[in-house]
Amino acid sequence: MSDEQHQNLAIIGHVDHGKSTLVGRLLYETGSVPEHVIEQHKEEAEEKGKGGFEFAYVMDNLAEERERGVTIDIAHQEFSTDAYDFTIVDCPGHRDFVKNMITGASQADNAVLVVAADDGVAPQTQEHVFLARTLGIDELIVGINKMDLVDYEEAKYKEVVSEVEDLLKQVQFNTDDAGFIPISAFEGDNIAEESDNTPWYDGEILLEALNNLEPPEPPTDAPLRLPIQDVYTISGIGTVPVGRVETGILSTGDNVSFQPSDVGGEVKTVEMHHEEVPKAEPGDNVGFNVRGIGKDDIRRGDVCGPADDPPSVAETFQAQIVVMQHPSVITDGYTPVFHAHTAQVACTIESIDKKMDPSSGEVAEENPDFIQSGDAAVVTVRPQKPLSIEPSSEIPELGSFAIRDMGQTIAAGKVLSVNE
Repeated sequence: MSDEQHQNLAIIGHVDHGKSTLVGRLLYETGSVPEHVIEQHKEEAEEKGKGGFEFAYVMDNLAEERERGVTIDIAHQEFSTDAYDFTIVDCPGHRDFVKNMITGASQADNAVLVVAADDGVAPQTQEHVFLARTLGIDELIVGINKMDLVDYEEAKYKEVVSEVEDLLKQVQFNTDDAGFIPISAFEGDNIAEESDNTPWYDGEILLEALNNLEPPEPPTDAPLRLPIQDVYTISGIGTVPVGRVETGILSTGDNVSFQPSDVGGEVKTVEMHHEEVPKAEPGDNVGFNVRGIGKDDIRRGDVCGPADDPPSVAETFQAQIVVMQHPSVITDGYTPVFHAHTAQVACTIESIDKKMDPSSGEVAEENPDFIQSGDAAVVTVRPQKPLSIEPSSEIPELGSFAIRDMGQTIAAGKVLSVNE
């Protein structure tokens, strides 16, 4: 399938609302769980006298593997519909879903919000919707899950839909851009085929809704930006930085610059899946070798870009942040760790410039003394050591970050402007 037809899909919502089951169901219904795995589960199920229950087994097995940390880089959960190849970005069960969703190797193009019919909007539902909004996810498919637990009652479904609509309006999500679907990930209702249990629903089922998403614009016309994940020394080749092309194109023969390390050279080779390629595009994970660059010249967190349009290095930057959780208040001088693409740098919030009203996006207060959980604000930030970051309006892939402290993600943000 061609590149235009790829989408990164985030599955968001409260941890107990059935995200894992939905991921399993999507993989299962689209034939993305290898046949032999299903066969194996079928046999096990039949031995235990539970024939026909292979789906539950697939699910339990995925869940178990995930707990043991076996699923190699969860971002490789992929499935295809008629229109798109989907990569599920950072599924459920991930200890630090929020941070990964923000700095995520892959920014999501669209999201499925899972809300349990028997439980409705939970604090995490709110947090994830807020994030999706801050990170510029435009289209949201809302799966009202676990309909089987509420006897497929239309009244219950409508009640939860209106709760979610209120939440979306609060964060200025255009509710016209949200589609609601009553589903049961466990039973399979309205996922791959219309369910007889919801005769009162005549909208799209989940796989149709996914098929009908707007295609994302591939960021190939933006300048090259490739955050470095690791730097290896490989005998016979030399220094090989490794990372994922976020925007633009990396080609052999290019003159590139690594920032903030401020070194550069000509690209000699580009390797992908252990073979040499002439060029790499957004989404490609590559290793490449640059003439004259040694192992100690560059490091994780550097960003590679064209020598004539190098990545920005911020002395300070202005950003819009959303505080999700903080035990007390945030004031000027606070210095947590900012996670932006592959970089992790301690940064000081020099000033809190404005507090925003999250429901209207208007300025609620100029230069407030502090901000706290639930607040949205514009702040000026000074990295404690050089950090390459870009305005979100110019290169969104390098314009968002997570703020972490005390072992948790306390805020998410996007860069408004960079003072180089």
